[in-house]
Amino acid sequence: MYGIDIYNSENRNITIGTNKEKEISLDIYQISSQDTLEELLNEFREGQFSTTLTSKQKLGLLKMLRKNRPAFAIGKEPLGKIKGHDIILYLDVEKLYPPMLRRPPYAASLETRNEIERHINEVLDTDVIRKIGHNEIVEITTPVWITWHDGNSRLCGNLRALNNYTKADRYPIPIIPHSLDKLAKAKYITKMDCMKGIHQNGVTPNSMKLLRIICHMGINE
Repeated sequence: MYGIDIYNSENRNITIGTNKEKEISLDIYQISSQDTLEELLNEFREGQFSTTLTSKQKLGLLKMLRKNRPAFAIGKEPLGKIKGHDIILYLDVEKLYPPMLRRPPYAASLETRNEIERHINEVLDTDVIRKIGHNEIVEITTPVWITWHDGNSRLCGNLRALNNYTKADRYPIPIIPHSLDKLAKAKYITKMDCMKGIHQNGVTPNSMKLLRIICHMGINE
């Protein structure tokens, strides 16, 4: 026979069989009142929802978003990363690495430098990259530059040299038939397009050293 003290008292005890009561530590959960659709819509008022969703579907979607709140970042919060799928890179050359893998930063105009600083600071604030210290050994660096499209800037890295010395991955993405098999019994199939999703792909520590970028601000990985 099992007994447990569910009251929010100072001493919480549990009884198992005929044993004497043993004091244990229990987490206390507060049961909230039923959330209404209006309350959740107000909480997610900045979101845009399809007009084809029913009220029941909207309520279920909003509850799912709230339940998985740690998976989403707002503002300058850390983006986090996908767990269990860290990328591993293998080079087909040994140390000492070819000079082409240790590149200096590109010369840049004032406008380009300002945009590089803005992009670098953004990914630093969200813990996507970190600055390399002066006492760390650096063997491979990839220079970055800015590309423009429709008036918007984008930070890019010249990975052509690194690609030439990287062993190819035969299966870089899941095989389509295997993915379809996993969805065979699904009643609903949804997809989520994550903003800056590529920044949430994890990389193993040894592989991070191969992906260090360099600019006028220094070296980051």
